[in-house]
Amino acid sequence: MSMTFQKATKKSARLRMALIGVAGAGKTYTALSIASHLGDKIAVLDTERGSASKYSDLFEFDVMEPETFSPKTYIDAIEAAESAGYDVIILDSLSHAWAGKDGALELVDRASRRAQSGNNFGAWRDVTPLHNAMVDTIIGAKIHIIATMRAKTEYVQEKDPKTGKTSVRKVGMAPVQRDGLEYEFDVVADIDSENNLVVGKTRCPAIAGAVFNKAGKDIALRLKNWLTDGGVAREAASKVVPKFEKKPAPVAVPVEEFEDDAIHCDCGVVAKYVRGKSGAGWICGHSGTGEAMCAFRMKEEVVEVGDDPFDDTPVGLGDNKVLLNGAHG
Repeated sequence: MSMTFQKATKKSARLRMALIGVAGAGKTYTALSIASHLGDKIAVLDTERGSASKYSDLFEFDVMEPETFSPKTYIDAIEAAESAGYDVIILDSLSHAWAGKDGALELVDRASRRAQSGNNFGAWRDVTPLHNAMVDTIIGAKIHIIATMRAKTEYVQEKDPKTGKTSVRKVGMAPVQRDGLEYEFDVVADIDSENNLVVGKTRCPAIAGAVFNKAGKDIALRLKNWLTDGGVAREAASKVVPKFEKKPAPVAVPVEEFEDDAIHCDCGVVAKYVRGKSGAGWICGHSGTGEAMCAFRMKEEVVEVGDDPFDDTPVGLGDNKVLLNGAHG
């Protein structure tokens, strides 16, 4: 089988974001605020008993409130949102797919009871593939996905090497979901009780280690720029058709009409009449215009003065100098 590599780009990249927080931290509001700046059409899978709809006066979105929280429900909702042309789907919350009604843990318990063995390992053989299918759907969907997850306090047991005593230490917050699921997302952030979004794990350098209070447009625009800074941007630029401004037609300069006996210089334009101390006459009509002048000169009358301007000295082209002892063209 032939295997080839191609240049890596973020063409058609879609966001995978996980927001983790305790009750009241503002996960739903934050998800809606970020989503509203990622796309126009937003879908919400609400497993929190209508909590998302309480923000319907602030954000425009469509909602689905399922009665069962099986991983299959999440798969169907994501596929339905993708087919309907939504830009973003919010899974609020993804924790119910693990610990809610018909969630993974409940499915394992049912399978164990049916087997009457009391052994959960056999039950996980049936539930794990379903949960994996949900994760694959999240990763492969062609729309942005923001998943909220409830947080639980995580502890570890540590044994003191000197005393041999075991102690319990709090190590932070962990999402109510399968261990390691957060690593499937592009961005994982914790939201504290003061509505501070603290970015933990991220593939977006622009927000690494950042803290956003009441996050919304600020982080969304950084993420959107990151997602489109690649093949999509270059492809869009290549499709832009240059626009040429239509210049107005040159305004016709009115031509001054002269009598049939008007005097014309060698350029074919009407000669310019000038008068000076040495006399009067006609010279090239381009005098004083900045255009190249011809050598045309016609004296009107002979005046006996020195330095007669109508001598045979040729006039240089473009030489718009003072004529006839001070008369200007």
